[in-house]
Amino acid sequence: MKKIFVVGNTSIAPSIGLLILRISFGAAMLMHHGLDKLNKFHDLSGSFPDPLHVGSSTSLALSMFAEVAAAALLTVGLLTRLAALILVIDVGVAFIFVHNMSLGGQPPGELAFLYLAAFITLLFAGPGKVSIDGAVFK
Repeated sequence: MKKIFVVGNTSIAPSIGLLILRISFGAAMLMHHGLDKLNKFHDLSGSFPDPLHVGSSTSLALSMFAEVAAAALLTVGLLTRLAALILVIDVGVAFIFVHNMSLGGQPPGELAFLYLAAFITLLFAGPGKVSIDGAVFK
């Protein structure tokens, strides 16, 4: 189990790149999507898309968990690959089922596609050396 959290590349340049990727996409997801859902939960719960047929409120809660908790973990680099996996599932569902894998259209899926690409990259590359995972799981 420990191997999933191993950093892998010990070079500083790729680690700085992964740090920038983690902070920019993790913080953007948290601030622009997660906190928005958290603050508007009551208003959104009745009309939130339900692509998995688990109920609108449950879909919103799952999405909110991913976009708040997992995005925060990803941003600081703690349990990064697990957080990235949760976000890949969250954004993947949005891109495939809500945006119909369209990079244009209404609502446009381009942003979901970019988040998905960033989170898949972090899932495979890991957090980099400049992370909590890098300090704990050497």
